[in-house]
Formats: sequence, structure tokens, C-alpha cells
Amino acid sequence: MARVTSFDVARRAGVSQPTVSRALRDLRGTSAATRARVRAAARELGYVPLQSGRVLSTRLSRRVGIVTGELSNPFYPGLLEPMIAALHQRGYLPVLIPDDDLDALNPEPLMDGSLDGVILTTAHRGSAVPGELARRGVPCVLVNRETGERNADVSVAANDEGARQAARFLVRLGHTRIGFIGGLAETTTSSLREAAFAGELRRLGRDLPSRLVAGGPYSLGHGRAGFARLMSGRPAPTAIFCANDILALGAMEEACHRRVAVPGEVSIIGFDDMPLSALTSVGLTTISVDLAEMGRAAVHLLLTRIARPGLPARREVHATWLTPRGTHAPPRPGS
Repeated sequence: MARVTSFDVARRAGVSQPTVSRALRDLRGTSAATRARVRAAARELGYVPLQSGRVLSTRLSRRVGIVTGELSNPFYPGLLEPMIAALHQRGYLPVLIPDDDLDALNPEPLMDGSLDGVILTTAHRGSAVPGELARRGVPCVLVNRETGERNADVSVAANDEGARQAARFLVRLGHTRIGFIGGLAETTTSSLREAAFAGELRRLGRDLPSRLVAGGPYSLGHGRAGFARLMSGRPAPTAIFCANDILALGAMEEACHRRVAVPGEVSIIGFDDMPLSALTSVGLTTISVDLAEMGRAAVHLLLTRIARPGLPARREVHATWLTPRGTHAPPRPGS
């Protein structure tokens, strides 16, 4: 099959070939409507421009894009640093693309031929981006989150088992009123953890009533707001499982503000075990996963995909374990 060229895109979009070049590079001289028409034509035809930076003998740029959330979020350095180191060791230049909402990101720069592959860390369930990358011949790997795309390579934590570990731990301590602070429902890290946590509680003779569930963005602010909402009800929970450590740290901050003793009055558990969570001043009980290994596995999956694009999709699930610290305790008698 002949390779699609910029002239084919020009014919499909009804513009000149130089206009195609300017539109795809966001240069001046093209209107927003023209750029949209050209990009739509490029997507329909599966056009991938050749970049001058590519090594002609291999068609490789030795660049890998990493789409990531806010770098101020302490979760991401623990995931990104091992990936960056692994790429450097293999002679690749990582290109960081900060983004909190993958579907709001303009995907064209990921598919313009300047990247040999892409690692996605911020995907939401049902996102069309991984499928579009695959259709355009751009290798990609999902790390930390999934989309439900069966043909994508993924490197993720054992979300369901980790959540079940949290449920068993809290029930063993004797808690009966247990709450959950989650992220957005369209993120698999939150939806899978909530479902597995609730299911394990039911199996153990407990429940997770909707009034003790607070969903929202993965942020310190939502951790604080979620804690305030759950603790305002009566009777208040004596334990709260948070879908990640950021939410748990926000809950702890709000507990401090409200002078609610942790763990004296309420136990708090997170998920991920960020380096910050192990600080003595924090002491967060959490579900641990080897973030470094998860990141390195994503790099291995991607580079293997680049070398052997015909491989079947692979899914690596990384074990979780409970790391108890100072933020848990049995409920007080009569609470």
C-alpha cells in the first residue's frame, strides 16, 4: 500500500500542499477552520509526516513522548523518574507533555512523526486517543491508568487486589463504619478500587453506603472536601479508604484543621505509597505498589512494541501490599 503524502491530504482537504504543511505545524497564514479541515483529512487518511529529525536509515527519531499529569503532583515524579532513566539508558530522549485531561489534548503533535512512541499516564476510561494512535501507526503504552482498549499495552497496579487488602485490614481492626474518598469515576484507578473495596466489604459482612462515598478530582482539595463531607454525617465513619495518597493527605490535612485525631478518631488509608507518604511527619498507612518497576515495565513494553509492532497486546499487572504506619487504629469502644 502506497504511503499517504501531504499532497493526498491537500486533495482531501481542498487546499494546497504548502497550506497542509503550515496547518499541521500551526504556522501563521492559516485560519482555525482550515487547520481543522486539514487535520481532519490527515486523520481520515492516516497521514504521518516525515520529520527532518528522523534518521533516514531507520526512520527513528529516538524520541518518546510521555503524557503526564501536573508535575507539581508528588505522585508523578515517582513514576516518571524511572521511566526517564530507562529511556536514557536505551538511548532515547523523553519528551514530557504535561496534561491532566488526555481527551482535551490536541493529539496531532503525538502523531506528526517526531516521536517513535508515546507513554500515556492520564488516560480516562473510553478515551479514543490510544486507538487513534494505533490507527496512525504510533506505538503507545498505558501506564497507571487504563481505557478499556483491549489492543493497547498496559502497565498497571493490581487495583482490585490492593483495594481488597485495604478492606480486609480495616475489618480486621474492627471498623464497621467505613468510608471511601475516590477520584473521578472515569479513571480506572478510582472506579476499580472503589468496586473491589465495596465488594470485599460486602463479602466480609460490611457495606459501603453511598452517603459514605465522595468522588471528585485527584487533588489535596478534594481530599479535604471529601473528608469534611463524610465526617459531617451522623454517625461519622471511623475509617476512610482513599483511592490514592494525594486524597489521603488532603483528608489528613482536613482532619488536622478540624482537630479530628488520626488515628485516634478515624483511620485513614491511601493507595500508591508515594515517597512523601513514608515521612515520619506523615506516616500514612497505604497500599504500596512499586512505581519504579511499573514505570520501567512501561518503557520495556513500548520499546518492544517499536521494534516488533505486530506483537499481540500485553498487560503487566504489578503486585500491591499493605504498608501500615501511624494513620490507622481500631475504633474506640462505643464509636
